[in-house]
Amino acid sequence: MNTYLRILSYARPWRRFLPSYMVFSVLAVLFGVMNMALVAPLLKVIFNEGSDVVEQVVTKPDFALTEEYFVGIFKYYMQYIIDTYGKFGSLVYVCIVIIASFLMSNIFKYLSAVVMAKAKADTIQNMRQDIYKSVSNLHVGYFTDQRKGDIISRITNDIQQIESSITHNLKIMFREPLQIIAYFWLLIKISPSLTLFTLILLPVSGWAISAIAKRLKKRAVESQQSLGRQLNILDETIGGMRVIKAFNAVGYINEIFSAEVKRYADIDYGFSKRYELSSPVSEILGAISISGILFYGGDLVLNKGTLDASSFITFIAVFTQILQPAKAIAGAVTHFQKGIASGERVFEVIDIQPAIVNKENAKKLVQFEKEIEFRDVTFSYGSKKVLDKVSFTVAKGKTIALVGPSGGGKSTLANLIPRFYDPNEGEVLIDGVSLKDYDFISVRHHMGIVTQDSILFNDSIRNNIAFGLDQIDEEAVVAAAKNANAHEFIIQEKEGYQRSVGDRGSRLSGGQKQRITIARALLKNPAILILDEATSALDSESEMLVQDAINKLMKSRTSIVIAHRLSTIQNADEILVVHEGKIVERGTHSELMQIDGIYQKLTAMQGL
Repeated sequence: MNTYLRILSYARPWRRFLPSYMVFSVLAVLFGVMNMALVAPLLKVIFNEGSDVVEQVVTKPDFALTEEYFVGIFKYYMQYIIDTYGKFGSLVYVCIVIIASFLMSNIFKYLSAVVMAKAKADTIQNMRQDIYKSVSNLHVGYFTDQRKGDIISRITNDIQQIESSITHNLKIMFREPLQIIAYFWLLIKISPSLTLFTLILLPVSGWAISAIAKRLKKRAVESQQSLGRQLNILDETIGGMRVIKAFNAVGYINEIFSAEVKRYADIDYGFSKRYELSSPVSEILGAISISGILFYGGDLVLNKGTLDASSFITFIAVFTQILQPAKAIAGAVTHFQKGIASGERVFEVIDIQPAIVNKENAKKLVQFEKEIEFRDVTFSYGSKKVLDKVSFTVAKGKTIALVGPSGGGKSTLANLIPRFYDPNEGEVLIDGVSLKDYDFISVRHHMGIVTQDSILFNDSIRNNIAFGLDQIDEEAVVAAAKNANAHEFIIQEKEGYQRSVGDRGSRLSGGQKQRITIARALLKNPAILILDEATSALDSESEMLVQDAINKLMKSRTSIVIAHRLSTIQNADEILVVHEGKIVERGTHSELMQIDGIYQKLTAMQGL
């Protein structure tokens, strides 16, 4: 119930929807009940029981918002028409009123549906925005621990399931009970004893539907989890298509995907078997109820004489109208289980507290002035220690290079500076102040990052260069591209800077993508620059162009460079050799070459 109410809270403020929806729904129900209420006088006319209809209503009643007034006004005009036009005229009169009430009922049904459609759209919109905001605010480490496909599935499939199974059925859960209550009121007016008999049968129906719905939630969760795994496999397949084809692994990956699809099909089949059971069960119970009513009501008509034939037929007609909303509610209850399961999966993500948060009254880093300091920093990924009491300082305007064997902790050191992670022990300081005391948004404002992955978005070249920046003029974009040695290849195409780079930059070469990311960093004009293997994946020609762009980018900036190709960092002010989470060597290129250590061995391996 808590999950359901929380989902509904996303349609707030309800004052925009609830009053009008309630008014339209109540009016739709009242006019719908009027249709059935008119069956009794219609049958009385046909069965020659017209005198029972009018009950001596010879004066027009005074207006009042009461049941007695509306019943009295109908009987008054019924009497008038019978006296003026005869029973056939009264038959025409009742038929016209029935048509009018049907028309009004459906008009108000439509209006209530329109109001609910807006509430549903707002609910889904707000929920999607909320989960996307939550995902975008999560720390970087979360995405290394979770399957990307499962995250995407929660934002897409689970939200879609909530829309179809909860918000779509919300009108059923509000309007249909109103209809049932109104019809039961009418049944009580016709025959209290027969109505009491029907009420005895309802708990049995409710128990049966509840038993069916009870186990649906678990299967619904399994179903959505399987969809998440399918999306993850699909994402990995598309991203790794070259490797899959190169290793002739198409059949292998197809088997993995097929196995997951079969698992989903089995889960969905099990869910459907139980879900589809609710409809025939409710119909069978409805048939049993009608049979019981026919038996008991027939006894009241034939043997006891406490119920006339026209009222009995009207009672049956009204009761059959209850079956449809009752069946709709039963279907909605079982269908809700999928939506509740999806809602819980969505709220699991929304409720995750970001690992990186600002302190109250966190300071803003207005300007980087002195140095970056690592002070006895220790960091672990789970139980695996990656950094062990690392200490060093980067003075403003200096270049520090981090080198060493893979897995030593170089990238982790770089990731701590923009506060993608927090150290387990020790601290990182800028200008003598701990990063935890700064507003991390203001810290990242002063940083530019270029990685070997060349992350581009499916947008124009211009928008990728100006990514995250507001009110950037075209001259500045072009200037950044020129400094990054990207302008020439950009203008070779007809679209120029408006050319789309494709999905993840698929329309550009590796060197072109890297130069775009460098232009992006140049345009931001950061005081602190982090370069993580920025040239490691490039050919020699591209590396020359990119390295020239990097040299321009590093000019007059504080730079932390992670390098695989040691030829690119020989001019660094200081080189730190990181091995097994510790700084084992430090110095300039010439100083380290005098030491028989890791750096000397690495340079020898690269022929330097």
